[in-house]
Amino acid sequence: MIRGAFFTGQNLPLEIREIKKPKPVKDQVLVRLHYAALNHRDLWVQQDSIPQQPVILGSDGCGVIEDVGEDADPLLIGAEVIINPSLNWGNNPIVQSDTFKILGYPDAGTFSDYVCVSKKQIFEKPEHLSFEESAAVPLAGLTAYRALFSKARLRAKEKVLITGIGGGAALWAMQFAVAYQARVYVTSSSNEKIEKAKALGAIQGFNYTDPEWTKQAQKEAGGFDIVIDSAGGPQFSQLFDLMMPGGRIAIFGRTAGNIPDVPTRLLYWKQISIHGTTMGTRDEFLSMLDLLESRNLKPVIDQVYPLENIHDAFQRMKSANQFGKIVLKIK
Repeated sequence: MIRGAFFTGQNLPLEIREIKKPKPVKDQVLVRLHYAALNHRDLWVQQDSIPQQPVILGSDGCGVIEDVGEDADPLLIGAEVIINPSLNWGNNPIVQSDTFKILGYPDAGTFSDYVCVSKKQIFEKPEHLSFEESAAVPLAGLTAYRALFSKARLRAKEKVLITGIGGGAALWAMQFAVAYQARVYVTSSSNEKIEKAKALGAIQGFNYTDPEWTKQAQKEAGGFDIVIDSAGGPQFSQLFDLMMPGGRIAIFGRTAGNIPDVPTRLLYWKQISIHGTTMGTRDEFLSMLDLLESRNLKPVIDQVYPLENIHDAFQRMKSANQFGKIVLKIK
């Protein structure tokens, strides 16, 4: 028997159960997971969804292929792989298809000893990363890559503001932008997180709990070409004052809630573009891995918990004290 952390009902803690080892079917591979990682999506699913039946959550994972189904190459057995959790994107790179899903809900995910996924979703583990580090890449790395490059179309030397630094996607966006020779600034409610971001290459940071933070940002940077935001909420409208003409905002989260208003005049007069984005295509996942390897980038990991302590891991995420990815040790 193997273990899985099941989502059984809205706002209920995940329940670790013993289950039978899954068996791969046509075009699938069976991955023996070594590590998995948490995402805010896992929290939102628990808060917003009502499962028709218990389901194993988890989108990020890395491990070794142990078995293959029909039409999958048996030579894959033993390969060390990372999993792309962006399922059924479709043929249009601009937007996902109607059948798009994210691994972990409603399909069984990576908070388990094993997971079955399509052979199309597995990629060779980056050589310069450990299993632990590789598990911290997929969802957040792909989201950040698409937001920064495909949507905001970052160019070298541009000024980039990344809000809410500390979460996985925000940190990946910062690391990608720094590696691409952008001038990067961050926001946080924690001065400690701002200092950690500066140690990783950010030029300056601003504490958004300070009512004067936008004035400080305007003085320090003079305006931004790109903002990468994962919060939304009431403070979103303040970003428009900070944008350079022709600036681009990419948003992929809602941790601060819905956006109540947008300053329309600034939007059109500055010719600002707002890009909603989520996850990414197979090609973007490959390009993201190429960027990691070519620049020797490694994820920032906050803490590692054994699978049986998954409740503590989620409490860490809920506390908002994390700086980096929260990882689960499976094997």
